[in-house]
Amino acid sequence: MSEKSISMCEGKGSLSHNNREFTARNIDSSRTPNNIVFVQQALSDAYHQLFDEAVEKYNARQKRNDRKIHNYFEHLFNRLPSKSVITGTNKQKSFYEHLVYIGTRKDTGVGTPDAEITTECLREYMEGFQQRNPNLYVFNAVLHLDESTPHLHINYIPVGHFARGLEVRNAKNKALEEMGFGNDAKANDLWRRSEWDVLKNICNAHDIEISEPKKSRGYSYTVEEYGEYHDRINALNAEIERLTAERDEAVAEFEKVSKKKVKLTEIDSVETGKTVFGGKVTVSQEDWDNVSDLAKKEVASQKQTRKLRKERDEAVQERDKLKTQLAAVSSELSEYKKKEENKRYFSREKQNAEAQRIKREEQLSRDLQKARAFITACGLSDDFARYKYNKTRSTELE
Repeated sequence: MSEKSISMCEGKGSLSHNNREFTARNIDSSRTPNNIVFVQQALSDAYHQLFDEAVEKYNARQKRNDRKIHNYFEHLFNRLPSKSVITGTNKQKSFYEHLVYIGTRKDTGVGTPDAEITTECLREYMEGFQQRNPNLYVFNAVLHLDESTPHLHINYIPVGHFARGLEVRNAKNKALEEMGFGNDAKANDLWRRSEWDVLKNICNAHDIEISEPKKSRGYSYTVEEYGEYHDRINALNAEIERLTAERDEAVAEFEKVSKKKVKLTEIDSVETGKTVFGGKVTVSQEDWDNVSDLAKKEVASQKQTRKLRKERDEAVQERDKLKTQLAAVSSELSEYKKKEENKRYFSREKQNAEAQRIKREEQLSRDLQKARAFITACGLSDDFARYKYNKTRSTELE
């Protein structure tokens, strides 16, 4: 068995993808039943299980209701749980994904004997993951066998413990510190290297030799990206081969046509002789056949040239026609947009005017009710009932 590599990186964190709630292009759905599901718990249930008790204790100590935590997940991320990773304001994530695979599609492709052995190694690695990492609560873990290479998606919530405030929290740095990897920037790398060593030992026990990890240049491909990357390379190589074949075919055709091209200078090389009958010349049958053949080819060449020029002129005319139509359509579209904008503008003007009118009528109605109440309070209801408004002498009562 050839030497293989181990790849570990942080995955994108899509539970819908991991649990096959949809089928991507790189998935062979006929092999999806072969996937191995280790654990599959709803994210919301995992949060309740991990943090509700600590939240209850925390709330019991609070004297002010505005300091109490009603839902820990919403408290952190201001929204309900999602099937994809949510990143909070402090770069804290709703959950994390540990992505693991052995070898590449070239040496451990699904269906090969090596893939069966690496699948067993990944299974053994996963079965000991939770025990090795007590502060990384695994709520979803799947071993995919329906893509090009067997690989693991391990989704976990980091759990840290604190003496003050909320005693149990989603805190990766604290979780790594409690597991003995320190609390600095290197903690995550130390943890991942420790996990790499575990998987390497498992592989060695199965007679798989593992090469040392290469230094990263700052980016690791996920399995999906890795597969798409190679698919793209293969597609480009196929395209290069196709274009090369077309080029070679075109070159061959060009050379073939070039050989048939009429060389008028060859006609000048034909030996001729004068006859006794006027100014006529005589040529050999072979030369005459050559000249005749050259003439026919010249005629055919000229016809082909005229045909190509005609097609070119027609294409240019069609292009200009389409450009004119496009300009007309663009102008019409611009006018339409302008009319629509004006229509919306005038609609807003009408709406504003109508709103002002309704506002004035409501104010007049309130003033009338107020006036009637005042008249009644002053005992002038009967006088108001007998009052007639004189338009010519509006200041007098009738």
